[in-house]
Amino acid sequence: MRLLLRLLSITSQPYDKKYHSKIQGLIFNLIRKSEYSLLHDKKGYKYFCFSNVFPFSEMVEEGEEKFLLISSPDKYLIEILKRKFEEKEFVNIGKMEFRVIDAKKFEVSFRNNCVIRASTPIIIRIPEWNYEKYSIPREYRKPKYVYWRPEYSFEAFIKQLEENLIKKYKEFFKREVSSDRIFEIFKFIKGPIPVPVNIKGHEQIFVGSLWEFSFSSVSEFQRKILKFGIDCGFGERNSLGFGFVNIV
Repeated sequence: MRLLLRLLSITSQPYDKKYHSKIQGLIFNLIRKSEYSLLHDKKGYKYFCFSNVFPFSEMVEEGEEKFLLISSPDKYLIEILKRKFEEKEFVNIGKMEFRVIDAKKFEVSFRNNCVIRASTPIIIRIPEWNYEKYSIPREYRKPKYVYWRPEYSFEAFIKQLEENLIKKYKEFFKREVSSDRIFEIFKFIKGPIPVPVNIKGHEQIFVGSLWEFSFSSVSEFQRKILKFGIDCGFGERNSLGFGFVNIV
């Protein structure tokens, strides 16, 4: 399920490229007094994702219309967010100030013949116990993990992406699922993309990449996992807006 917010800039202002923790904080603040009040402190996956504020422009002019998408496989969470946004006249995303014009929820239709494209960088980490398995060059190896980059095996990216999706699916629905192949045709678009994110007053650099995934036909297994991933986000750090994907 998705929520499309239509926003109107109330002043001329620079686009805040470090929006990630600010949109996340806005979402947590809106659900603070709801049934999801403990989501902020939950360990592990939060099961929501969001786009950037779009269309992008270095300067946001007064009266300019912008949009924000929030997605989650949890339909009730989206319903609560819709109600909360409808109650607000204004929202701040970092130093950007907007008037809330409209909040509309909708389902993404999934077809057999489709292309899924990443709108925000997909983050995949390769744990150190898999360095040998994926032949990670020794000069790139670091303690604990490395972020995937095009110098590494493409197989490493796809396998870690599939394992991440299946793990999230099993945890969310609390059911077992097979580990069949999900992605067959994929196109690397851009990377590595380092993204600075402010977390609790400290700047961290996350490294992601942009991809396109094509499907001519899908099995029932693929359909379930992909529909979930479109709502939840691909890869890691989805609740900071990474791995937001669209069907094109």
